[in-house]
Order: sequence, then structure tokens, then C-alpha cells
Amino acid sequence: MFSTISRAALAFTLALSARGETVHVRVLATTDLHGNIFPYDYYTSQPAPRGLAKIATLIGRERAANPNTLLLDCGDTVQGSPLETVHLAAMRAGKSARGPQPDPPQPDPMMLAMNRLGYDAMTVGNHEFDLGVADLDRARRDAKFPWISANIEGGSFQPYAIKTIAGVRVAVIGATTASVPSWEPAENFRGLRFTDAVEAVRRSVVEIQRKRSADVILVATHTGIDRDATTGALRTQDLPNENVAYQIAQIPGVDAVVFGHTHNEVGEYRVGPVLLMQPRNWGMSLGEMDLTLDRLAGGWKLASKSSRVIPVTDATPADEAVLSLARPYHEAAERYLDTPVAQAPEAMSAALARAEDTPVIDAIQAVQLEEARAQVSFAAAFDIGARLPKGAVTVRQIAALYPYDNTLYAIETTGRVVREVLEYSARYYNSCAQDCSHGPLINPTVYGYNYDIAEGVSYAIDLRRKPGERIVNLTWQGRPLNADQPLRVAINSYRAGGGGGYSMLRGAKVVWRSSEEVREMIIRYYTARGTLKSSATGNWRVIPEEAHQEVVREAMEEAARPRLK
Repeated sequence: MFSTISRAALAFTLALSARGETVHVRVLATTDLHGNIFPYDYYTSQPAPRGLAKIATLIGRERAANPNTLLLDCGDTVQGSPLETVHLAAMRAGKSARGPQPDPPQPDPMMLAMNRLGYDAMTVGNHEFDLGVADLDRARRDAKFPWISANIEGGSFQPYAIKTIAGVRVAVIGATTASVPSWEPAENFRGLRFTDAVEAVRRSVVEIQRKRSADVILVATHTGIDRDATTGALRTQDLPNENVAYQIAQIPGVDAVVFGHTHNEVGEYRVGPVLLMQPRNWGMSLGEMDLTLDRLAGGWKLASKSSRVIPVTDATPADEAVLSLARPYHEAAERYLDTPVAQAPEAMSAALARAEDTPVIDAIQAVQLEEARAQVSFAAAFDIGARLPKGAVTVRQIAALYPYDNTLYAIETTGRVVREVLEYSARYYNSCAQDCSHGPLINPTVYGYNYDIAEGVSYAIDLRRKPGERIVNLTWQGRPLNADQPLRVAINSYRAGGGGGYSMLRGAKVVWRSSEEVREMIIRYYTARGTLKSSATGNWRVIPEEAHQEVVREAMEEAARPRLK
């Protein structure tokens, strides 16, 4: 027989259940941080509204507003900025930012900062594999939170993590773009297998539901959506299995998806009842997803969900504790970047590098042609804000020309493929069959870093022609390039895997690959020579001339805008 107190407690419990209970769970997320901690552009030596130190301030504010918070990262975390690059190089060389390598070795700076901020989980990104499994494992050991991915087999990654927040059990399933083997040499992921991300997430959802181990199922994925979030237009330049967040959102049982990889920003996007959100890369915004749950007789029921992105601005204060943790790494990066490399006879700019042939791109092409012993080289203008001053040029200024950690490949191919690459690349421009003096002639749907320029051949891009038929006067060694002409071509590791939609390069016979990054080759090449060439070869141009002038005008306008990519 119940006592009077027991009856009263039971009555209270039943009454509470009858009227229900509501919990608000807040998910905070970052993605594609790429080693950015300090609010600083290492290539211009200027403050910048980015980085984990500023994100830390936003995290603190949102946690104060709602302590029922989950903090996630969607990958591409420990690669990219000079701060991380210098640290990783020092660890491999047996040194550290403070001098000889201590025992134990100096921890990864991103993991150090993220541990302090209390991250709950991080999805593995494709760039985590850029320098091989050893560097990945070194950083992973420093993390006090799990690195998760349901579709990487052989690396002992957890497929998901479960966190209880205010009584609500939230399952976070990780997924990584399955295109990693297309971009990375096999030694960089030896022992691992990348399976279909959609099917791997589906299996995890079924397992979680069978075990009744979660009230909410969230996917944190390093794979983007394969379409424009506003117009719905498909991204044709993606690899077939590269960006599948949209398909993941269609899996029964998934409640919400936080995604990354594409360096876009999506505040709120819905696929049926499933909510998707993507914060900006480099710590330029914090993603926030609010989930409201009601306790009913059968358990928790998701009543509503919403999301937004919170931008980092110049006015956002940086967290001093995070800055202090990262300062030795920052100072080591600064010392390296200030190392002199060569002399530039004239000031040079990448502002017009996608409008006409320029010395800054030819400087990259010269290195690639020589290092790969190639007859033709392809390169892109990754940052049109890059500048080289007249006089002494440092590592910092050279590195700005090539901010990515790509390696270099030499492939055997033919004149036919070279033409296909150039035609595909020329999608960067719109056609102007009637009037070529007015724009827009730069196609906003093609990312500038996916516009490749060739050296070793001469050609013109005729914008009066339709896409696929624009490359005219294509010559090699002064003669029209024959479709069957064998050629040794220099391309970066990303292109070798078909990255950016260059499927015609995927599967080509690789006859050589570099052991160092293209950026390091450029630095070594010009350190040895002492002088940069200040003139372009003029091997390509946009025609007719009025189209060229319009493209130049649009390029100047683009270069004058604030640089976010």
C-alpha cells in the first residue's frame, strides 16, 4: 500500500506528465575552420572578421542565453591556415613553436582551442587527409571529443555520438564526403575505405531507432548540398558522390542536418520536414539550430525547429583565453611568413588573372612546368586579392598566390583532353552573341577557383560562340594542336581527381607526383632564382576585344569587393 507521501509524489508526476514539459535544445556549429583561430589574414597581415577566437565569444553568448547546448564542428578543421601548416611541419621535423619538440609533443592548436570551448563532436573532413593519416591521428589524439564519421571504415571512427541535454538524448551522426579517394593519393588514407555516405547514415539511423537510444537524430556532415539553396539549380561541377546532404535529409528518421564542405552559408533550408543549416567557412559565422521538444506520455516529441547563422564582424571581440592558447603557434607562423624569398622587378597583382594573362599566374605555371617536366600546365587564380610588391617578396606574399595544400601531378593525356579542359573552364564566361560590350560576361554560377588557365599552349576564348565551342586558335609549339597529340600535363592533386567538375582528367595515367605541396615548390623555386619574372607570356586572351574589356571591367569590380573566399 502506498504511503500518503508516495501517493502525493505519484499524483504530482502524473499531473506533470499530463500538462507536458518543454525543453529547448540549442545546437551550435562551425565548419571548414581550416586552422583559423586568430581574427587575422596571414597573407595581408590585416585583421579579419573570422576565426575561432571570435567564434568563442559568440558561443559564450548563445550558451548564456540557453545552457542546453550542443557544440559541433563539421570538419576541414586542422588544415589550411599558416598557423596549422607551420605547426604540422614543425611536428614532422621534431620541433615546436617554442623550440625543440617537447615530450609529449606540442598539441594541435585547433584541438587545444576546441577542447577549451567544449566541443561535443567533430565530423572528419576531406582536408583532414591532406598530409596523411599520421598527421590526422596526431591531431585526433589531442581532441577531448570524438571525431565521427559513419562512412569511413578501418579508422576506428565512431559513426555517431549521443549526448543527453536536459533529459533529451540527441544522436549526432557524422558523414564525410566519399570523394576523398578522388583527391588524395592512396598513401594519405591507407587502411581506410570511404563508403556511400547516404547508406552509411541510413544504417546508423536504423541502429539508433532499433536501440531506442535517442529522442532526436541530427546529422553533422562534411558534404554539401548538390544544388543552389535559393534557386534549386544543380551544381554540375561536383563529383557524383561529393555533395549528398540533400539526399541525407531524405532519410526517414533524420530530424536535422548541419553540413559543410562547400564554403557557402545557408541559414535555413528545408527538405520536407528536415531542417538544414550551413555556417560560413573560416569561422566567419556560427550556425545555430534551435529544437523545441515536448514531453508526452510516449516520450519526447520534436515540436518545432529553426536555424540561423550569426555572423562574425569586426566588432565581435576575440576571446582572450583562446588567443593566449594559440599565440605561440601564431608567432611561429608569422616568423616563417616573414622569411625573404626573392625580388620582384615590378609590383604585380592577381586582380585581372581571370580576365587576361598575368605575370602572377605565369609565375605558378613556370614552377609547375619545370617541377613536373611538363609540356602543358593548368593553374587557377585562387585569390584575386593577391599582390606582390616591387622589391623584396616574402614567403607570406608568395603563399598568398597558392593558399591551398595541393600537391602536383604529371599526367599523360592528349590534345583532345587539353581542349576539353579549356572548353569546360570557359564556362566561367557568359556568351555575348549580339553585343559583347555589355555584361555580365562573368558567370556567377562558376567559382573563380574552378577557372583553369593553361600555359604551354596558345589559345583564344571567343565569347561569341556557344559553350563547348569557344576555344579557337589552339596551338602547341606554333602549330595547331592535334587531338591525338600525346602530352605530359601538370595539374594539381584536386584536379587529378576530377575536382571542380573536371571529369575528363579523372583516371588519367599519373606518371609523377610531388612529395611536397605546390606552395612549397613555388617558395623553393624562387628562393633559388632570387627574382620573379614580371611579364606575362600572353599565350591566351578573351575575344572579341570589346568582350575582353567588359571582362576586365567586371574583374576589377570583383577585386574591389571585400574578399570572403
